Amino acid sequence: MSSQEIINRVNELRELINQNNYQYYVKDEPVIPDAEYDRLMQELIAIENEFPELIINASPTQRVGVAPLDSFPEIKHEAPMLSLGNAFDEDEMTAFDRRIREKLEVDNIEYVAETKLDGLAISILYEDGQFIRAATRGDGTTGEDVTLNVKTIKSIPLTLLDEKYPKRIEIRGEVFMTDDGFKELNDKQKEKGEKLFVNPRNAAAGSLRQLDSRITSQRHLSFFAYGVGIVEGGMMPESHAELLSRLKTWGVPVSPETKVMVKLAACFEYYKSIASRRSSLGYDIDGVVFKVNRLDQQDIMGTVSRAPRWAIAYKFPPEEELTEILDIEIQVGRTGALTPVARLKPVFVGGVTVTNATLHNEDELKRKDVRIGDTVIVRRAGDVIPEVLKVVMERRLKNTKMFKMPSNCPICGSDVEREEGEAVIRCSGGLYCSAQQIQAIIHFASRRAMNIDGLGDKLIEQLVEKKLICNVSDLYTLTQEQLAELERMAEKSATNIIAALNNSKETTLDRFLYALGIREVGDATARSLANHFGNLSAIQSASQDTLEKVDDVGPIVARHIVTFFLQSHNREVIKDLLKAGIHWPDIKIRTEQPLKGKTFVITGTLETMKRDEAKQRLMELGAKVSGSVSKKTDYVIAGSEPGSKAEKARKLDVEILDEASFLSLIKSNQAID
Repeated sequence: MSSQEIINRVNELRELINQNNYQYYVKDEPVIPDAEYDRLMQELIAIENEFPELIINASPTQRVGVAPLDSFPEIKHEAPMLSLGNAFDEDEMTAFDRRIREKLEVDNIEYVAETKLDGLAISILYEDGQFIRAATRGDGTTGEDVTLNVKTIKSIPLTLLDEKYPKRIEIRGEVFMTDDGFKELNDKQKEKGEKLFVNPRNAAAGSLRQLDSRITSQRHLSFFAYGVGIVEGGMMPESHAELLSRLKTWGVPVSPETKVMVKLAACFEYYKSIASRRSSLGYDIDGVVFKVNRLDQQDIMGTVSRAPRWAIAYKFPPEEELTEILDIEIQVGRTGALTPVARLKPVFVGGVTVTNATLHNEDELKRKDVRIGDTVIVRRAGDVIPEVLKVVMERRLKNTKMFKMPSNCPICGSDVEREEGEAVIRCSGGLYCSAQQIQAIIHFASRRAMNIDGLGDKLIEQLVEKKLICNVSDLYTLTQEQLAELERMAEKSATNIIAALNNSKETTLDRFLYALGIREVGDATARSLANHFGNLSAIQSASQDTLEKVDDVGPIVARHIVTFFLQSHNREVIKDLLKAGIHWPDIKIRTEQPLKGKTFVITGTLETMKRDEAKQRLMELGAKVSGSVSKKTDYVIAGSEPGSKAEKARKLDVEILDEASFLSLIKSNQAID
């Protein structure tokens, strides 16, 4: 650049920074994310360092102020690997602290704080101090056997130090990659002309799941322990902090940032301190984990669902970045919903490179007035789908036009429609739309539907692309030979999928109904339909008025069901599925329904059964189960941690049943007068 161009750029940067200071500090309406502001400031600093004669007192810079296996065998965890509940602000942390103090009936709690690593959770079993095996978290109950790969991580001892360890112990923690290890790995990938890893977490996960442990051994993986699972044949300390200290004496690495503190205020200070040092830790973290320190108090608190009540992850705020809209495209979903998607100039935000972001629907698109060519702020929080937060209007180009949703489906050309009161526009092509066919098959094979293990999205796309299947009934005509010829499909995998298809033929009526993908018929509504009618034929021939007598089925859902079964092609597919051998046990419809006309609400955690099971038992007796308390509610069943619903029931003078009373009611099969 010429001298004049440099001077012009310096003046432009100062004006931009000053303007954004005003927007941020005075108007409290920032128009660019912090990362973009930092880049502007760094560019100005660099120019002023190179040309110090350009520095003036009024410049913003003068203020004070990250041998192969065929597959991984499964390992069932002897004790579940729990996940963590999340807090995203001080109010949620305050509520967490209050729940614990009230449950334990104490004024203050001693907490242990640890950095929440952004890696891969594993469990390592030691017997008599010797490394035996290691498994990933998986679904919390079953994980993958990654023993050979974990053994290559030099920081994990193959033999525990000291001799005061239990006879059997599961040590749990996080495998991660340091910033330096990540950089070194990507430098090597670049030299070899191979694909670069997006972030340290993906690099760590990919390295740990290499079928060839020799590759894993060349990656710089690290490990920090954060707790234990099963413990047999040994005395354990009385607190979590002492446990971590004990792990260190056995040669197991733990986070150096671990700290014990009393009172919530200290937790907030720790969180702020770690957040300020986040970039200098040398490894990625996405928050702070707070745990009740005393193990006996942890036992009293117990767990809810798949998370402990005595621990919480206080997550860092969402990350935002600045980028450009290259195009706006329309995606067609399983139910025919047309969703506008922004194609972005690639931007690194929230730990990943983002190239697209959802615009949700036509109303949201208009509200934000997003246009092709706009500069926008993109936000990505955790694993949430990236979204366009707002348009930077100051950078809008001239002659941009508002985006209009199409009047025809971009996939099949069918007319689109928008029901009154709905924000979503839908394709009317139904099963004729190829986009919906793929998604319908994916839904049909999903875990809560027909649960066809191994039939993933990519495989289904291959099958449709090669015209081996056109609809869900075609799945049951597939042969092992056809599957084995597909890309990346070994003979053993093909055999397993055929076995999974055969296993899926034995199902239940409610699962089958849910699998059909009838619009707005979720698994709970499918269960209500199955229990009410008892067989598929009765549901297929039911009128809208008849369907509306079923709990959870209103006029709109009833209309969707009737419309679905009126389509001859849908009936043909169902006929083919039944001909393929799909079957389910008969459902005996109760002639006596002692709880008919009674409305129940379930809140809190039940110890003896899951809430879905409790709901099912009530519905079998004729009761209606609602999700909210009103004057029409007859009874509220309150488990542990009942929340606001129980409080509302008291205000409305609705009778509250504890779990024992509920079980007595079910056992007697009689309504309470």
